[in-house]
Amino acid sequence: MTYRCLLQMVLLLCFSTTALSINYSLLRFQQRRSIVVCQKLLRQLPSTPQHCLEVRMDFQVPEEMKQAQQFRKEDAVLVIYEMLQQIFSILTRDFSSTGWSETVIEDLLVELQGQMDHLEPIQKEIMQKKKFTMGDMTVLHLKKYYFNLVQYLKSMEYNSCAWTVVRVQMLMNFSFLKRLTGYLHD
Repeated sequence: MTYRCLLQMVLLLCFSTTALSINYSLLRFQQRRSIVVCQKLLRQLPSTPQHCLEVRMDFQVPEEMKQAQQFRKEDAVLVIYEMLQQIFSILTRDFSSTGWSETVIEDLLVELQGQMDHLEPIQKEIMQKKKFTMGDMTVLHLKKYYFNLVQYLKSMEYNSCAWTVVRVQMLMNFSFLKRLTGYLHD
């Protein structure tokens, strides 16, 4: 049995109990491992020439993502889940002008889906409690940020330079995600 299969079996056992009673340390380990895989996959995608960065714009990254802010683990779950959903959605758009490998994108989408699948039961349970938290405000700010990314891609007609700029943003997002996983502890 491979290490990955063993890890998946352990995670399935953990997630079969009540979502919030899970071992957050195990969730943190799984999320960090997956984030590293996603970063490696993104770096495998060829970027276009440096001049493309001249067409970048300020996408207004939410301040709470730039600052070392204290998140409760429930807030971190909400924010991580939203970011993964938004990144997944962006990567399902037309990237044909980039020369990117469809296999790499498919692997990236599978990895993102796996992360979301692990987080979804916890996210749903947190949402059912309906407590207004810092995570809720951050999610609203993130939606605006990702809307700006999508509008940028559309306005640039999904050209390779626009995708280069968005790829840089995604790599930065995975750095944020890695930092957020630090808040997932028991």
